Amino acid sequence: MKITHICLAGGYTEGLNYQENIIIKYQALDGHQVSLLTTDHCYTEGVWGLCRTESDYINPYGVRIIRLPFAFGLPYQVNRQIGIFKGFAEVLEELKPDTIFVHNMQFQDIRRVAAYKKKHREVVVYADNHSDFSNSARNWFSRNTLYRFWWKPCAKALEPYAELFFGVMPSRVDFLQNIYKIAPEKTDMLVMGADDESVIRAGCPEVRRRIREQYGIESEDFLIMTGGKIDAFKTQTLLLMQAVKELQVQKKGIKLLIFGSVAEELKEQLMGLCDGEGIRYIGWAKGEESYEYFASADLVVFPGRHSVYWEQVAAQGIPMLCKYWEGTTHVDIGGNVEFLMEDSVKEIKKKLTELLDYPEKYKEMKKVACSDKRHTFSYKMIARRSVGIME
Repeated sequence: MKITHICLAGGYTEGLNYQENIIIKYQALDGHQVSLLTTDHCYTEGVWGLCRTESDYINPYGVRIIRLPFAFGLPYQVNRQIGIFKGFAEVLEELKPDTIFVHNMQFQDIRRVAAYKKKHREVVVYADNHSDFSNSARNWFSRNTLYRFWWKPCAKALEPYAELFFGVMPSRVDFLQNIYKIAPEKTDMLVMGADDESVIRAGCPEVRRRIREQYGIESEDFLIMTGGKIDAFKTQTLLLMQAVKELQVQKKGIKLLIFGSVAEELKEQLMGLCDGEGIRYIGWAKGEESYEYFASADLVVFPGRHSVYWEQVAAQGIPMLCKYWEGTTHVDIGGNVEFLMEDSVKEIKKKLTELLDYPEKYKEMKKVACSDKRHTFSYKMIARRSVGIME
């Protein structure tokens, strides 16, 4: 079928491992005619700004990418909040999709999607939501002004015309129902996941050997990995580093590798906890490197706020320690995850010690992590489910 994705609430950058990138890849590989409408902003060498690519092109998987300029000559941050684009309705008419998938609903042109569906009754519309109280509506003003006054009417405008509204985590399904007031029977969960091909490539034993040799990790060492942004919202990474440093005094063979971006104000503190051997910061992960790093680990620890890496690691079959957040426990498929209930060195040390002192407990976590349940996070399957193809 002809599937059009609409990514106008944010943007789209070619080559990333984000949900919108991988879903369209697998839908194209399944033989569908796929297009994606997005803004004229993207990341270029890690910097957000106007894209330097063509505004209308075919990507490596055969997906047509169309970038639309904002309708008004206003600063980006203002235009982003307005969310009205030149030529949006006309492009939809040209594409004539059978199915529309809207990624996030914080843009005013979503009303044109509703109008298109009203005119073309045969079209099936889905939408998803990536907002919850951990990353959005964190104060009274944002919750009651921006979300309830400005964005809720956008979601409600689409409600009569959409088949389903997906939350990508349980907390984001709740957000749909409680902030946007979408009827519960019109909501469901569509998890984020991992690129199946990348998981298979990274799972090769040679990859694990190569990464561990590269960073001086012996085959018998217990390697802990963490990755993602390290900023004011994820300072718990520093607690993990301190916990491992203290454990290394008591136990041999524990290593920690950290990758990701580090906020300028935290760099000195983070580098001060690195020793170049047992605890190392290895920079940013490019392309598929995150899959390779995680595949080389015995345990992955996410001591702070949720990131898309949680679902990726669940798909890769690696045991995890994750910070407990209400509505984010979906990565637990029956015992592959232990949750950290507080932000403290003591709590992290306790959980790590239990796994190191009781190998049978770790083996059971690994057994569950590698079970078929991990395929819940297969993007090949998620891509099909997102447009109503169930298996």
